[in-house]
Amino acid sequence: MRGLIAKRAFDLFFAALGIVCLAPLLLAIAAFIKLDSQGPAFFRQDRVGRHGKIFRIHKFRTMRVGAEKAGPLITRTGDSRVTRVGKTLRKYKLDELPQLIDVLRGKMSLVGARPEVPGYVQYYPPQTKALLLALSPGITDPAAIIYKREEELLAVSDDPEREYVENILPQKLRYYEEYAKHRSMWSDVVVILRTLKEIFV
Repeated sequence: MRGLIAKRAFDLFFAALGIVCLAPLLLAIAAFIKLDSQGPAFFRQDRVGRHGKIFRIHKFRTMRVGAEKAGPLITRTGDSRVTRVGKTLRKYKLDELPQLIDVLRGKMSLVGARPEVPGYVQYYPPQTKALLLALSPGITDPAAIIYKREEELLAVSDDPEREYVENILPQKLRYYEEYAKHRSMWSDVVVILRTLKEIFV
């Protein structure tokens, strides 16, 4: 219990600090999105959170409005639905920054298994599902670092959705499980530092 309280305090402090420090960047990104294409600056989507509860995740919009109805849930390099600004945001993972709001709301953690859409959670093995959904999902985790070029892997597949479900998702779940079983405050710090290094170095 004390570990969960400490993790929540860690999340609250650094999510709030991040929003304050990054406020000028967040506003600039929102402005560029609005100038680049019609539609809202933010994109919200149903994801599966702790205890299997559905929540609305926040991201910067990187695709044309209505893009979800014009193609698969997953995207790959070269996807025509992605806007010009969206390509840059995706490359540097800047579209994920609004999830700091979800951390403050208590729906997510800074570090934890990435939340999936309900359609993909159905492919989780029962034991894996029970383990992962007992914890809050995160903005980043070891699998997110390893698969930072996921869209490029999907781009070379004739059936990207099948490639994701049959090959990429099972690998991600193994990394998620490993994190969930051995998580600690120190491991969270390491994951955050590794994530920043992958983005900016």
